[in-house]
Amino acid sequence: MPVRSEEDKERKKRESLTAFVRAEAAALGFELCRITRPDSIPEAKARLGEFVDAGRHGTMEWMAETLERRGDPRTLWSDARSIVVFGLNYGPDEDPRGILAKPDKAAISVYARNRDYHDVIKGRLKEIATRFAARSGADVKVFVDTAPVMEKPLAAAAGLGWQGKHTNLVSRTHGSWLFLGSMFTTADLDIDAAESDHCGSCRACLDACPTDAFPAPYQIDARRCISYLTIEHKGPIAAEFRPLIGNRIYGCDDCLAACPWNKFAASASEMKLQAREDLKEPSIAFLLTLDDPSFRTFFSGSPVKRIGRDRFIRNVLIAAGNSGNREFIGACRDLSADPAPAVRGMVIWALSRLMSAGEFSSFAAERPNEEDADVLDEWRMAGAMA
Repeated sequence: MPVRSEEDKERKKRESLTAFVRAEAAALGFELCRITRPDSIPEAKARLGEFVDAGRHGTMEWMAETLERRGDPRTLWSDARSIVVFGLNYGPDEDPRGILAKPDKAAISVYARNRDYHDVIKGRLKEIATRFAARSGADVKVFVDTAPVMEKPLAAAAGLGWQGKHTNLVSRTHGSWLFLGSMFTTADLDIDAAESDHCGSCRACLDACPTDAFPAPYQIDARRCISYLTIEHKGPIAAEFRPLIGNRIYGCDDCLAACPWNKFAASASEMKLQAREDLKEPSIAFLLTLDDPSFRTFFSGSPVKRIGRDRFIRNVLIAAGNSGNREFIGACRDLSADPAPAVRGMVIWALSRLMSAGEFSSFAAERPNEEDADVLDEWRMAGAMA
């Protein structure tokens, strides 16, 4: 009888803490909150290793450097007994691909049109963790994206959704539009069942990719992904991808937006992050004028600021070159003496597409001496194209 009583006591405690964390999550705007064990993704490490060994992580060296910790949550924190995974809906009010038909406007990925979600979600998770620790007496740690935590496999194991053929999480209630965060704890909580794959024969996300970044369903080559190229990649973007980028200057939503499960997405909570109006369809003409101080001011609080002004203007120049709008020639020429080689190089490419052959020849004749190897390569490629 005492043994049974002790088991009942532990069960009631577990149920009470589970109900508490779910209620706290809902109160802070998380539409989904489910729980898994630290040992629930045994296949993740091998899959990550194959991805890195194939070089598909590109220049994201931190993936290789943190592979051991990233591949197994128990390596990150061996004392953790439960992992709570939270989902916050950030679905747009309209199909974000509509802006792709407006070449004078710049397409910024939906997730980056508001405050930096890392800061927002981590702030909310810290509130939950503080109250949960006080209630349970257990230790807690919270993580949002930047830590070596494979949140998408954990979210699938916890039942928030499944990893679709585009490798992102898909939810039956929120489609492909979920921010994820997690709380590791030493407390025992009730564990949720994993979600099964519901992609079936659909390949809408794969077919939507402008650059063929998916070698096979459920596999991605970041080196071909526009989100990687415009956000993570620091050097010149390969010439073969520039025309395919179109006016996407920060990220790409095509594979996410193509997912049929989006039409079943539930309405967002009142605490959903709201997009800034000036980031929905900013003009390329305006963005080309941003120097470093004005870039930092305009994107204050936005995740876009993390890539820095020079890489950002590189992306805007690609969009300008793809626009076919000769009105951008003057703004592009104004950047031809920019201190940043990444900017000077893309000016050459953009103007080679916007100017007539004669105009570009005159521009080339006026150019100052150039010593940067990447910029010189751009001149050579432009000369070969002329």
